[in-house]
Amino acid sequence: MNDSSNCGCIFCKITAGEIPSKKVFEDDKIIAFHDIKPMAPVHVLCVPKIHIDSLDDIKSENIGYVSHIFEKIPEIAKTLGISGGYRVVTNIGENGGQSVKHLHFHILGGKKLPLTLG
Repeated sequence: MNDSSNCGCIFCKITAGEIPSKKVFEDDKIIAFHDIKPMAPVHVLCVPKIHIDSLDDIKSENIGYVSHIFEKIPEIAKTLGISGGYRVVTNIGENGGQSVKHLHFHILGGKKLPLTLG
């Protein structure tokens, strides 16, 4: 699905199975796994299995991965027990707080979240 051999991206390595993660969902297009530095009782990252740098790099040829993520997020939230009360966040670029240059969506929940988180 992606060629992580030429990519130093940690999320490419996770999607390729080269780095272990605590998976909560996986199919042919995406993987969702627990964040190693959670900011809420439930903090899962949802990542496409192809490398897309950020939301700014969504194009017609990769939009299917992004729409698939949004189809699956409610199912993932339900399995995590947070359906009906969670937040989905993505950061774009350095000024937006993006720490890994691979498109990913944070699913946060498990308690009433402060308005400043996200």
